[in-house]
Amino acid sequence: MAVTHDTGSILQFRRAKPRPVHGSVSSSAVKSRVYLAMLAFAAVYLMIGGRLVFLAEMDETDSPALISAQDSVAASRPDLLDRNGEILATDIKTASLYAEPRRVLDVDEAVEGLTSVLPDLDPAVVRRRLESRAGFAWLKRELTPDQAEKIHNLGLPGIKFLPENKRFYPGGPTAGHIVGSVNVDNQGLTGIEKYIDDEWLADLQKFGFASDRPMEPVRLSVDLRVQHVVRDELVKAMERYQAIAAIGIVLDVKTGEVVAMSSLPDYDPNDRSEALDKNRLNRATGGVYEMGSVFKTFTAAMALDSGKVSINDSFDASRPIRAAGRTIHDFHGKNRILSVPEIFIYSSNIGTAKMMLATGIDRQKEFLGRLGFLERPHTELPENAAPLLPPKWTELAAMTISFGHGISVTPMQTAVAAAALVNGGTLLPPTFFPRSADQVKALGKRVVSEKTSRIMRYLFRLNVLSGSGRHADVPGYTVGGKTGTAEKVENGVYVSNKRRNSFLSAFPMDDPRYVVLVVVDEPKPEKGKSIATAGMNAAPTVAAIIRRAAPMLGVMPRFGEGEQPIEISY
Repeated sequence: MAVTHDTGSILQFRRAKPRPVHGSVSSSAVKSRVYLAMLAFAAVYLMIGGRLVFLAEMDETDSPALISAQDSVAASRPDLLDRNGEILATDIKTASLYAEPRRVLDVDEAVEGLTSVLPDLDPAVVRRRLESRAGFAWLKRELTPDQAEKIHNLGLPGIKFLPENKRFYPGGPTAGHIVGSVNVDNQGLTGIEKYIDDEWLADLQKFGFASDRPMEPVRLSVDLRVQHVVRDELVKAMERYQAIAAIGIVLDVKTGEVVAMSSLPDYDPNDRSEALDKNRLNRATGGVYEMGSVFKTFTAAMALDSGKVSINDSFDASRPIRAAGRTIHDFHGKNRILSVPEIFIYSSNIGTAKMMLATGIDRQKEFLGRLGFLERPHTELPENAAPLLPPKWTELAAMTISFGHGISVTPMQTAVAAAALVNGGTLLPPTFFPRSADQVKALGKRVVSEKTSRIMRYLFRLNVLSGSGRHADVPGYTVGGKTGTAEKVENGVYVSNKRRNSFLSAFPMDDPRYVVLVVVDEPKPEKGKSIATAGMNAAPTVAAIIRRAAPMLGVMPRFGEGEQPIEISY
């Protein structure tokens, strides 16, 4: 078949254009619309994703700082009770203020509103925290109900409250040094609060077993009524004698339980800032002092218990003693031979030093160690000071220690040792918790014989009837004791016009139940009087405490008895 090549027809075909179909869309337009739809969906997904991320960041449960804060403030503490069930410390609910800076819409408004209610806040600090865009920031801990209400009424976005426990001490400073204090996170810092944290509470909190739940109360040996009496009488003594400090201890001689302990100036544990004042330290267990003539009590007991000195012996106190270039005098010397009871009631330094020499220097050191004076004492309180001992136990050191110079101990050590001398001879470590009869039996350690204990009770009572302790007598209670007037040391030199006075006592002396120790620091003579010895201030303060506290402790007066020293056999 022949093919005809028509050049014109071919050219005409190539130039021909297809005719568009009605209602059809070009491929480029379709692609454009697909891309536009994809972009729209992507934008929507981005918006949704961004919102989800934003909301996730705004979720307070995802803030590690807030979670940590919730864990720390939720921890509960057990109530502290006195021996009669009175509350010494308890938890109360309070609110603390925090911010979620990312939710704060107007920083200026928030700063102005918060500082108007809480003027103690630093505006610059508040602004810096609110502008941080962090998930959590503390603003103010432990608000009052009135403050919380006023801030709530401001309606500030991003400003919130976190409920927490706050420690409250109903008695204020009454037993402050005993119960101690806590920090803003309810963690124990001092006193029994610190003790229970160290013993078991901190572990419970660490593992989450103490989170905002009621806990079994902790009962102490302290009697709040007696505690109030001791503190009240110390306050009066400081005012009456213009003293700079005072200490009072009431100790159960049969159990070693601390019934009351006060150290002034003290602090209110509801105000944590006061606890940092070094002048408000716990002097009863955390301070060491030369106890002066009170220490003659232990020298007498040592000499008598050794068997080398009897109560019938006498020592020549007519002349001062020279030792290592020093001279030992008597304050108000009788300048004659003195019997052992006279040495005690006239508080003869010379006679006491000779009793020690008759017993022996090595025996002295061993005996004081037996009573616990040579090592740091142990109580439940963390504030326990170590004694200050002579660098060398020379003859001169031993002589001055015999009458209370050259060795510094805590008042609590002094009271504990005295309890052993009057309770029949058994040393019991002190405790701020109730102690059972079985515990007493297990812990007791004999340090002197019962005979020595009887003689010491006799000497205590004799000193109140006929010696320097006359102003400590309380009719019906057969009080006994020993005065101590110690010159204070400044820059290594004894200062004659500054004294620390004390009276170490027990009652009733026929069957002692309690030791009472009072220390008055730098007392001044009362108006119209020229002297300020222990017999004029510490002794009457002890009498005032016993007069008020003895009935509370169940020790009833026996009038018509106790006018003579108790009988002893030797």
